[in-house]
Amino acid sequence: MQLFFDADFTPPHHILREEESKHAIRVLRLGLGDTLHLTDGRGNLYTCRIADANPKRCAVEVVSCQEEWERRPYRLTMAVAPTKNMDRYEWFLEKATEVGVDHIIPVESAHSERRAFKRERGEKVVTAAVKQSLKAYHPQLDDLTNFKQVVQMPFEGQRYIAHCEPAQSPEGKCYLPEVLERGGEVMILIGPEGDFSPEEITFALRYGFREITLGDQRLRTETAGVVATVMCAVANA
Repeated sequence: MQLFFDADFTPPHHILREEESKHAIRVLRLGLGDTLHLTDGRGNLYTCRIADANPKRCAVEVVSCQEEWERRPYRLTMAVAPTKNMDRYEWFLEKATEVGVDHIIPVESAHSERRAFKRERGEKVVTAAVKQSLKAYHPQLDDLTNFKQVVQMPFEGQRYIAHCEPAQSPEGKCYLPEVLERGGEVMILIGPEGDFSPEEITFALRYGFREITLGDQRLRTETAGVVATVMCAVANA
């Protein structure tokens, strides 16, 4: 199945964007009457028929729609600091999207080596991953957000902060797969190359976050983000 994406899709008739039209007609060689699949990123998977095979303005009409297609039983927010090398962070965006994530927040913390994030570029990476991995849900990608703002966001669910510093709480750091509750909402904080500062960890604990570890191995920021995403998926399988 070849999946197309348009957040502004309004059934039953629609004109694909020029880039998508070119891909459908010239690359895939689809023609009048052929079918393709399209999502609006909100869980709707549409089966469409080509009504006008124009490589610049391909017109489609909806044949059928599957709502909440492959909806996951949990919602995951990954708040991860952008890495100094943006290729690594874009790798995280791609893989997290493929595995399953609902909301990605680039976090600016005290030890961040990168204090700028081009959300439009990140959106392209996420959208490409949505189409490649056949997802009907498009993750929300935020602008770069200050650590304290992220911690203070209203959030009803499980909240965790992963770090390499000594534990500050009496119960110590928990291994994420052992404390994850099946279903519901989950938010996980992953720090930059220099990790979160002790003060940031204290601040997060004050707002109800639990300290976690992702295992005995020391992981890069982007790897930790993907590992945590996979752990959530396995816990809810």
